[in-house]
Amino acid sequence: MLKLKYLFNNEDLAEMLVSNWEYDGQSPDLFKTYRISSNATYSYQFNGKTQFLRFAPTSEKCRENLLAELDFISYLRSKEYGVLEVVESKSGEKLVEVQTPWGKYYATVFKQVPGVPISETELNDHIMFNYGKSLGKLHRLSSEYHPVQSKRWSFSDVLASIESVLMDLPHETLALKETKLLKDYFKSLPKTKSHFGLIHYDFEYDNVFYDTKSQYCHVIDFDDAMYHWYVMDIEQTLDSLQDCIPPEKYQEKKECFLDGYRTEFEIQDDMLPLLSAFRRFADLYGYVRILKSTEDQWNHEPEWLVGLRGGLIEAMKNKSKCFGKDL
Repeated sequence: MLKLKYLFNNEDLAEMLVSNWEYDGQSPDLFKTYRISSNATYSYQFNGKTQFLRFAPTSEKCRENLLAELDFISYLRSKEYGVLEVVESKSGEKLVEVQTPWGKYYATVFKQVPGVPISETELNDHIMFNYGKSLGKLHRLSSEYHPVQSKRWSFSDVLASIESVLMDLPHETLALKETKLLKDYFKSLPKTKSHFGLIHYDFEYDNVFYDTKSQYCHVIDFDDAMYHWYVMDIEQTLDSLQDCIPPEKYQEKKECFLDGYRTEFEIQDDMLPLLSAFRRFADLYGYVRILKSTEDQWNHEPEWLVGLRGGLIEAMKNKSKCFGKDL
């Protein structure tokens, strides 16, 4: 998540950045929607079709990670995997770095994928099967992937980054203890081709679109991708599904998802019982991202920002419930 100061709508900045690409129309009707979280994303039209401008301050992102993300997307498209398409700028670049009055930004443009988010479907058994199949295929392709140039960071890089943040915060003793517990725990796990590789990390229901016409899934938002154990993606996905599936139906849908997954890639039997440890990683990572996002505070904040800050602090409490406990 971006720092809170970057969460304000700034169409002047967006227009300045999107000018590096071709687009239809002029302000004030250029952008149709926007969303700001770990990036700012603005939708607009080109040749009557929807495209998305994604951007973030260079201080919030690692250039090598962004280039590695685009390389992985290109690889997946070459394997006919359902994934978003990157649009090159007027100068032929996939990643543009721009100095603006608001600072230096990285920007990328993607075409809209077909279908609707998984959460907006019936979530019937067929769709759940295909959802799992899509993740299984992603992991199968990842197991065969070798980066051309830049390489994404890994879970160990994430933990090292988390530790460096927490070392400067004496009151975060439990979070620091959790970090060390996880570092030690993951040292004991196998890193074979069948266990470990480049994962999506955010394969949740709002980042996977289901097209009823083709009965195929299309995946967006690889911004959080990292090298990790494949079951990390499974844990994240199953955890998110609990938000949109009634408790009495969850086990049935979970099995449909896993059955679909297994048609493309085998789940290692020694890894599924460890899902709770991977939930601990996700909670710690989420906790520290919120911590960094909310570190600045200002007088007379708008009501929406006060409400958001309160919700994020509550989320931090929930994520920290297991910190420091034995794995």
